[in-house]
Amino acid sequence: MRLIQNMCTIAEYPAQGSAAAADCCLGAAGRRLVKIAVVGASGVGKTALVVRFLTKRFIGDYERNAGNLYTRQVQIEGETLAIQVQDTPGIQVHENGLSCSEQLNRCIRWADAVVIVFSITDYKSYELTSQLHQHVQQLHLGTRLPVVVVANKADLLHVKQVDPQLGLQLASVLGCSFYEVSVSENDNDVYNAFHVLCKEVSHKQQPSGTPEKRRTSLIPRPKSPNMQDLKRRFKQALSAKVRTVTSV
Repeated sequence: MRLIQNMCTIAEYPAQGSAAAADCCLGAAGRRLVKIAVVGASGVGKTALVVRFLTKRFIGDYERNAGNLYTRQVQIEGETLAIQVQDTPGIQVHENGLSCSEQLNRCIRWADAVVIVFSITDYKSYELTSQLHQHVQQLHLGTRLPVVVVANKADLLHVKQVDPQLGLQLASVLGCSFYEVSVSENDNDVYNAFHVLCKEVSHKQQPSGTPEKRRTSLIPRPKSPNMQDLKRRFKQALSAKVRTVTSV
């Protein structure tokens, strides 16, 4: 794991189809780059989720989120991809709706995919999920950004406010994958959530067309129209020669 930069230094998301946008698809050593933003309400465990994915370790206490950007490499279907994960400050909800800073909006525009996190111990963070999803898609008009919904703190059943089935139903309505995880107890589900996003982004980055195979490998070479006739004549000539030798 390596800390790259603070969120406030991220450049404005380049327009699709531009040379800058094409360059953003390549990381170090020319590897394809996948950029993931992790968003959600305050206190749902976003930083813990990111650290768990990056290091497989759980740390109980964290300083206030500064919006750090991290990188690592992962294997997706035999290819090594460079992954950048953007941790973000918690989002507040007011009477007029979401309160998203311009820094956070730039982060979402920058991302190739988004992880929306809520806590099963905080019903308001669950209610925020659909609004966040709508906000993310509004910032990526014209394309459907890959999104995974993660319900964290699955181990805290004694203070549960959100049934996991609600999260699954909501993710189904939004057209997203859903994972219920306990960052403090297990890293497998955390890794799977990020792996699904990386795989989806990787497939979207694949060229739309593949090189055409040689026709000779698909269509058998046609026989000469005279081939059968030549074979027949050769057999006749050979038979005639045998008969001549025998008569002599």
